[in-house]
Amino acid sequence: MEAKKNQNFKYLKVEDLDKNERNIEYIAIHCAATKPSMTVDRERIKKWHIKRGFSDIGYHFYIRQDGSMEYGRPVYKSGAHVANYNSVSIGICYEGGIDEDGEAYDTRTPQQKRALVDLITELKLIYTEAKIWGHRDFPGVSKACPSFDAKSEYENL
Repeated sequence: MEAKKNQNFKYLKVEDLDKNERNIEYIAIHCAATKPSMTVDRERIKKWHIKRGFSDIGYHFYIRQDGSMEYGRPVYKSGAHVANYNSVSIGICYEGGIDEDGEAYDTRTPQQKRALVDLITELKLIYTEAKIWGHRDFPGVSKACPSFDAKSEYENL
């Protein structure tokens, strides 16, 4: 993908993109299902995922409440975030997604919203045909994740 080498990305690592031979059909948006009062970094998510039997953190990108981005799995490796779609998707997770009572709620901060748009925009430069879906939009998923309608919010990206 020669075009990637000419891009100045804020979030994406060109060396990882160059290694990616996966056919990316989806960009899957997730929430960590954490309360606004919680501080949860990628290492904690990774520990949770390893405890569930995963080999690593399941997501490729993790957006913190302050809008900073932490890398998860490299994009050239399949994630562990949407059953039956991991090999054809890239997973993005944001810190939050439930209220203080544990109910699904869109807790994204303005910084997270901006970071998500910026990251998805970069991914769409490379994976132009990829559909942007929330976890809840995939067949067989019966949860509210990512606690907002990602499909309609990002349909014009």
